[in-house]
Amino acid sequence: MIKIHNFINGKFIASDKNLEDINPANGEKIAYIPNSNRKDVDLAVQAADSARESWSALSIGERAFWLGKIADALEIRSEEIASLESLDTGKPISLARAVDASRSVANFRFFGEFAKDFQQENFEMDDATNHVIFKPVGIAGLITPWNLPLYLLSWKIAPAIVMGNTVIAKPSELTPLTANLLAEVIHEVGLPKGVVNIVHGLGSDVGQAIVEHPKINLISFTGGTTTGKKVAEIAAPMFKKLSLELGGKNATIVLDDADIEATIPGVARAGFLNQGQVCLCGSRIFVSKKIWDDFVPKFVNYVKNMKIGDPSSDDSELGALVSFAHRDKVESYIHLAQREGGEILCGGKSPGLDAPFDKGAFLEPTIVSGLSHLSRTATEEIFGPVVTIHPFESDKEAIEMANCTDYGLAGSVWTGDSERGKRVAEKIETGMVWVNTWLHRDLRVPFGGIKNSGVGREGGRWSLGFFSEAINICVKNS
Repeated sequence: MIKIHNFINGKFIASDKNLEDINPANGEKIAYIPNSNRKDVDLAVQAADSARESWSALSIGERAFWLGKIADALEIRSEEIASLESLDTGKPISLARAVDASRSVANFRFFGEFAKDFQQENFEMDDATNHVIFKPVGIAGLITPWNLPLYLLSWKIAPAIVMGNTVIAKPSELTPLTANLLAEVIHEVGLPKGVVNIVHGLGSDVGQAIVEHPKINLISFTGGTTTGKKVAEIAAPMFKKLSLELGGKNATIVLDDADIEATIPGVARAGFLNQGQVCLCGSRIFVSKKIWDDFVPKFVNYVKNMKIGDPSSDDSELGALVSFAHRDKVESYIHLAQREGGEILCGGKSPGLDAPFDKGAFLEPTIVSGLSHLSRTATEEIFGPVVTIHPFESDKEAIEMANCTDYGLAGSVWTGDSERGKRVAEKIETGMVWVNTWLHRDLRVPFGGIKNSGVGREGGRWSLGFFSEAINICVKNS
């Protein structure tokens, strides 16, 4: 059993009360984490506040140097990161290596380099010069989810501290292991005490205390839309800076000129990566009627042959869902789909795995056909390995169907004509669209959604702008 502690003011602090961390692939207990409360958050705020002045006094270059040290230390432990993420989340270790471990290192390295050019701007007038400088906001409260634990934690911590803020982070209580590894790395490299503080616990206790704390100047939250609304209700009247990256019900549009053989693996990846537990997953698949009869059987056959099993095995494509409670929720939507008249083309049940994985939170990748694109199953976020598939007559109808939800985070268009794909993409009401690819990320571009998918953008200059205050100084010419 791993015993995890809070990391406050450069020290690991034990807690009197603890929560259990469960491996979802076999149901075994793997760690105890602090069941922290408001007092723990207060201690972290005191540490962050004490470190704020000296940390913000450093130049961006000096702070970027520390990000480089953290990146180097994380890279040395990349295989450990992948192993812990697989153990904690149930995802295949090949995915944890390729995505979680590599992006966690890249996030620190990218923002460390990118921030060096994000400094003062000057705007000349006939009789004056305007100097726009970027100051730290203060103490940043960062709340991250369970699906990409260290990936998303580093995505927030790196830009926050390079812009001179100090941080109080709350990782998900379901997946705390790599947040603890990051704390170990920060301790090992000697980052000044109080710059990064990590407090474990429940969202209703620790998360709410962070959002409510009057000394925490901004909140960056990634998670579900329902929780995001509660965060906004608390933070907005306190005039905190607020970034919300929330849920998605993303459309995958396959046009009639798409290369079916080349497109199917990309569509399957978009639907089922990380067991469908990515906010960007394409869980609504719209296929042109002209190719429907050819595409659907081939797509079903491809998904049926995706290997599901031991997350620690290199050849497993799909692992367990993050928890048994979450699997129950996803299964409830499969039952809803059947009540709504849907046909299960494949999946829909737990796979018959050998021990000890027969006790895990596994679920077969599921394709549902025959539903209205306005049905609950096709419009509500499921966040699991379940996709609905729908035919369309024209590009116009595909766009209308894609835009029918309350969400607007991401989407993809698959076509043999990239210009046609771009035209369709421009009409989809969403923050990000890929053409003939999915989850192909340049860290310089904006990341975020519209409608119920969130407020604000992350990535590149958008992250650095959020974690700073733009101040204008106008100097009249002598």
